Amino acid sequence: TLELDAKAEAMMKSFGVIPSFKGYRGYPNVLCANVNEQVVHGIPTGYVLKEGDIITVDCGVVLDGFHTDSAIQKGVGKVDERSFKLMQTAEKALEKGIAAVKPGVRIRTISGIIQDIVEKNGFSVVRDLIGHGVGKRLHEDPPVPNFRDEDHGPMLQPGMTIAIEPIISMGSDQIKLMKDGWTYVTADGSRATQVEHSIAVTEKGAEILTKRGQ
Repeated sequence: TLELDAKAEAMMKSFGVIPSFKGYRGYPNVLCANVNEQVVHGIPTGYVLKEGDIITVDCGVVLDGFHTDSAIQKGVGKVDERSFKLMQTAEKALEKGIAAVKPGVRIRTISGIIQDIVEKNGFSVVRDLIGHGVGKRLHEDPPVPNFRDEDHGPMLQPGMTIAIEPIISMGSDQIKLMKDGWTYVTADGSRATQVEHSIAVTEKGAEILTKRGQ
């Protein structure tokens, strides 16, 4: 996964953008690379990806003083059916959450849509990790949970920018921090995944700021 990190850093330099993650609170790399039971903030290492693994690559860049934050998930070669369903569920939750974005909608509406999709498919929402506002800082208000909170959150207004990021697991929603001080894994060792886009609220709905080619 260190090779992915090096490639990403070279690409960022070629585009003239600054990595959002490297140096953030001492984080050492430009990417987070989370494999299988790793949930978030996985530091790239010498681990060699193998057939059947699932990986989330999370990164952000700064351009003209503004941050983005985005995460993609990929299966390595052929993955088992349950892992494939986990990944499909995360993508669907992100898609439907984004589709609900428009002026006048409260954050809790988006949170509830994501929670319902995840739980109806038999998976768990990792509640200790949530989405957030994004802009002049990597993490800003408002919080964007992936589950219904008592706080309904602010009403979305044109010009707001938020990062929506379903973070889900096959098993327990409990996580634990590894000795590196960054990498979180599922407490029960079950597989996890994450997908994320940075979104701008427009007059008509949502604009995906981190849309990518196929």
